[in-house]
Amino acid sequence: MELNFTSVLLAICTFLIIGLCHPLVIKTEYYFGTRPWWLWLVGGIAAICAALFVHNDFISTLLAVFGASLLWGIGELFSQKKRVEKGWFPMNPKRKNEYETTDPDEGLCPVVKTKVKKK
Repeated sequence: MELNFTSVLLAICTFLIIGLCHPLVIKTEYYFGTRPWWLWLVGGIAAICAALFVHNDFISTLLAVFGASLLWGIGELFSQKKRVEKGWFPMNPKRKNEYETTDPDEGLCPVVKTKVKKK
């Protein structure tokens, strides 16, 4: 019986990619705000397109996961701004004028304005 570690290695790499994108979103919002969202878009599309042309399944899958994580990061970037406005994360004092006062009960979705129900 031969063991196949490819799937396990792929899962570990996926975990690391997602784990890398989380602090990257936080740092991007802190230093640059939401302005560079389009860089995340271009990077995500480029990585997914590159995945279509790479013949190695392992590398192709990693590129696709990386691209999808970058695209997901766009929404997280705008949600991170809301988290900062709520006081959950530190605000960059050099960019104080870019933030609005947010109701702490307001949801995080940048598109749909919802209230969080308290129990």
